Amino acid sequence: MSHRPEVLFVCVHNAGRSQMAAALLHHRAGGRVDVRSAGSAPAHSVNPAVVEVMAEIGLDLSRELPKPLTEEAVRAADVVITMGCGDACPVHPGKRYLDWRLDDPAGLGVADVRPIRDEIDRRVVALLAELLPASG
Repeated sequence: MSHRPEVLFVCVHNAGRSQMAAALLHHRAGGRVDVRSAGSAPAHSVNPAVVEVMAEIGLDLSRELPKPLTEEAVRAADVVITMGCGDACPVHPGKRYLDWRLDDPAGLGVADVRPIRDEIDRRVVALLAELLPASG
């Protein structure tokens, strides 16, 4: 990609998986990737267990709010990563789509959300290596 890549993470409520993925990619990319997240049916707030497990690794989601999925966000993205939003995610030609099948942290405690966070982080690291190959 000749420009700074843009990644959109989408799940149903934008209160767990997509929020964690966006925060992790933003942190790891260090400003080299534009990152957004959204939900097909956004919740009113981010899952408290998600906020807690992210705080454990130094990422503050306490001020984040779930955002609605828009056509504009999909159009702007180079890569759209869905996490259980089903048919609600619009598909546009020329976009790269990935579906990350991950457990939904809704209703889970901190101990059960940690492995989801860690799996998202592994996938984010791999995605970042694809988006920004080492330049020597």
